[in-house]
Amino acid sequence: MRNLDDVIKAYDVRGIYPDQIDEDLAYAVGGAFVRVIGAAARDGGPGAIVIGHDMRPSGPDLVAAFANGVLDQGCDVIKIGLCSTDGIYFASGSTQLPGAMFTASHNPAQYNGIKLCRAGASPVSQDTGLVAMKEMVIAGVPAFDGPRGHARDEDMLGAYAAYLRELVPLDGIRPLKVVVDAGNGMAGFTAPAVFDGLPLEVFPLFFELDGNFPNHEANPIDPANLVDTQRGVLEHGADLGLAFDGDADRCFVIDERGEIVDPSTLTALIASLELAKAPGSAVIHNLITSRAVPEVITEHGGTPVRTRVGHSFIKATMAETNAVFGGEHSGHFYFRDFWRADSGMLAALHVLSFLGNTPPGSQLSDLLDEFSRYALSGEINTEVADAHASIAAVREVFENQDGITVDTLDGMTISGDGWWFNLRPSNTEPLLRLNVEAANPEQMAQIRDQVLSVFRTA
Repeated sequence: MRNLDDVIKAYDVRGIYPDQIDEDLAYAVGGAFVRVIGAAARDGGPGAIVIGHDMRPSGPDLVAAFANGVLDQGCDVIKIGLCSTDGIYFASGSTQLPGAMFTASHNPAQYNGIKLCRAGASPVSQDTGLVAMKEMVIAGVPAFDGPRGHARDEDMLGAYAAYLRELVPLDGIRPLKVVVDAGNGMAGFTAPAVFDGLPLEVFPLFFELDGNFPNHEANPIDPANLVDTQRGVLEHGADLGLAFDGDADRCFVIDERGEIVDPSTLTALIASLELAKAPGSAVIHNLITSRAVPEVITEHGGTPVRTRVGHSFIKATMAETNAVFGGEHSGHFYFRDFWRADSGMLAALHVLSFLGNTPPGSQLSDLLDEFSRYALSGEINTEVADAHASIAAVREVFENQDGITVDTLDGMTISGDGWWFNLRPSNTEPLLRLNVEAANPEQMAQIRDQVLSVFRTA
């Protein structure tokens, strides 16, 4: 038996195909999913599970194996085929069925994985089912002595696109020129359906679905993967650029100057728009977003709620607080009217609506000035032999200095006079992630370089 601790993570299943995740494991996870969440009608569940997959070559075979595991437990399957991750959340939310999305998101081509949710797109994490599923897979999923479930196919792309456009109507906006970089991922499938007929001149980049990512990794948090979008915006004189990750649940924005808009700035912007619709609501932000985010939320009459990184934690806190919106530094944006799930496309529509409802000639960079107040490093990833030892080494350097506070809500956050940084291990890769913010670029660079020097030379 393989080490499932390396595959069943904090909030999804993910690993290298076929060494860590293969058809046998997918079959077992499918059966365990039915049993653990009580999806079968005999257990009082809805009696069916919706399943989708991204463009990775291993996806169809893994879906078939997972579906057989579900069917052999007497539960039905609705296969929606190619979709974005927010497409499976739409399917789960609109049908009130549990869902399974086969994707490894932004990971390199050799990876695949499964994101699971309960009916209504409610997340499944370690605390809400993944640990129990892992234990059942290890022990052996009990066989079901009864009739096999039934499978059918259903196309939900049109309904998904229509629902997003109901949430954020764009029909009346001024014409915009938009560069859209799908990174050979699922936005190349969803963007044409969502943008069809809108007053947008779209310049597509890498819309061909290809899970080998021949042009650049579908990971927009790495600035190297945004160069094509930035170049495209400048070449076409576009109003903005949109860059999606592999499963299109994240979106990064490029302004008309070809500059990257920090996701914290987008979090603050979208928070202000959502609070205009739902005054006084709570808004979630993770502990790595800029200090500008809670400031803007408060200024617009909302209540900022700080949480750890990760979609299952954000969604759980949104449910507890009935928050209208949540944002993360990584480009994940969550919406109460989208079953508290994250949608890169819905975030993109908000930005297009915001800009499109301004007078002709208005520029995105000018409009976003009020939401960008501090200097941020962006997320810096480093491969280390022992992430926890590296964090401890950094703590030893900083914790005894005057005016320092240490917070261990998620990894380690150290704050000083006008600055803070967070170090945390990745849940999906052997990486240590660093985020730094300060009052000005010079102070940010000084803190960033000091922290990196500790574990990059250790």
